[in-house]
Amino acid sequence: MTPLPPGIDTVAALLFDTARKLPDNDLFAVPRWLAETWRLPRAAISYRAVAETVAALAARYRAAGYGPGHRVALLLENRPDHFFHFLALNAAGAGMVPLNPDYGADEMRYALEHSESALVVALAERAAQVAPVAAALGVPLAPGADAALPPPRRAAPGGPAGLAAEAALLYTSGTTGRPKGCMLSNEYFLGWGEWYAAQQAPLQLRWGRERLLQPLPTFHTNATGNSFMGMLISGGAQIILDRFHPRSWWQDAVDTGATCFHYLGVMPAMLLNLPPSPLDRAHAVRFGMGGGVHASHHAAFERRFGLVLTNGWAMTETGGSATLVDWEEPRRIGLHCMGRANRPGPPMEARVVDDAGGDVPAGTPGNFLVRAKGPNPKRRFFSGYLKDEAATAAAWKGGWLNTGDIVRQDADGYFYFMDRKKAIVRRSGENIACAEVEQVVAEHPAVGEVSVLAVRDEIREEEVMAVIVPRPGRAPDAALANAIFEHCRARFAYYKAPGYIAFLSEMPTTATQKIRKADLGDLAENPARHPNCFDLRALKQQTKPRPNA
Repeated sequence: MTPLPPGIDTVAALLFDTARKLPDNDLFAVPRWLAETWRLPRAAISYRAVAETVAALAARYRAAGYGPGHRVALLLENRPDHFFHFLALNAAGAGMVPLNPDYGADEMRYALEHSESALVVALAERAAQVAPVAAALGVPLAPGADAALPPPRRAAPGGPAGLAAEAALLYTSGTTGRPKGCMLSNEYFLGWGEWYAAQQAPLQLRWGRERLLQPLPTFHTNATGNSFMGMLISGGAQIILDRFHPRSWWQDAVDTGATCFHYLGVMPAMLLNLPPSPLDRAHAVRFGMGGGVHASHHAAFERRFGLVLTNGWAMTETGGSATLVDWEEPRRIGLHCMGRANRPGPPMEARVVDDAGGDVPAGTPGNFLVRAKGPNPKRRFFSGYLKDEAATAAAWKGGWLNTGDIVRQDADGYFYFMDRKKAIVRRSGENIACAEVEQVVAEHPAVGEVSVLAVRDEIREEEVMAVIVPRPGRAPDAALANAIFEHCRARFAYYKAPGYIAFLSEMPTTATQKIRKADLGDLAENPARHPNCFDLRALKQQTKPRPNA
């Protein structure tokens, strides 16, 4: 792959450059059934057509009075219209604020007010959802992707141009408190493209030939940053889905000619749960890239579907500047390996440190710190948290981005994800990584999904709770709870085994298919009130090893 063309300093400029080189290539594609649902005139949209649409829409934005320093909120779901408006705003020098369509009124109000959005553009069928909030805040509303653009209430305040200009404000999906608004520049987005263009086999992008199946939401950086910029810089196509559909996944991959896909969370597990089908190997997919594949599913997924499933690590804040992927052979399959800092792409540095900031020995879990290598450690990272200088400074304490993740590094420099720093159960002075317990619980054949969290304990400070969705046909009863406990007890130290096991019919998840642990808070606070929660603390104490006489 060639690097970023010289002179390109905005996302829109890259679009127009690629459109000149590959005008007839598809930039967007949609499965036919979804194109019909959305009443799109065609299921594939060429670079030429996108460039023409974006140029015309950018002219409309400018004519309406939008320009540098303005932010426009987009409630356009996972549709081509989202990208049309993103690119048009970028061409006009303005930035976008993509809104989560699952937002309630309070969340919508916060995003519009905090971002100081000058306009909301919503799908016609979503306009009623945001209209009362927009009206209360005095924010103009365009009720449709093609609707007339009302003028802003204030003139464009101005701001940096080119690489430094803000292209988007993305809100991180925090589990507590208000989300933080990550300010993302043109340099950040172009950095995503350059990172992807630098990848080597099996992730190497072929000029004008890739078609990336993307089920993740456009209000997160994976879809709008990583995958979209990768396709834009390589002349590839982004295949847009409204969401993840496991039952039609492989049919959609075949019908749209997908050559790769991105994943998160429980998607691999859900695809493995499908009955065997000729479609399992009928596709042309070479690789899937993402993170969060369960250790016990990784090899099985590759064997069944005949592709490389890479595991990696990134944050909204890092962009491509500190993204890691375990791509080198032999890959460390099933070990939650993130790759190493000496990888293709922009040079980066990484450290694993203790709470005092000192480097820890190889093999020892610690706090994961990253930065760009060179004179500017923040190059191509996020520009900061909007209106929160304290949080920005805390994130960059000591000149390194503090990721909040716990990892370990082996003697060869490979990093392995352990847990989020806060995803720790502190029981009787022992720190227990939730991810470690989840991995063992998930290996029990009756477990479909699992999330481990801390429960307050009067004696031991905290106790381990495993919240489980059983596989179909398995009764959520005491016998199963005991069997899972014994499975865990046989695998690791007694204190790591769940003191509580609770069964649910389904797990609450975010739009990116990550388990929403915050929604399990009431269960953790009041386990006795849940009809399918079993208290195993007495059994756990019985299995505690006794000291030698």
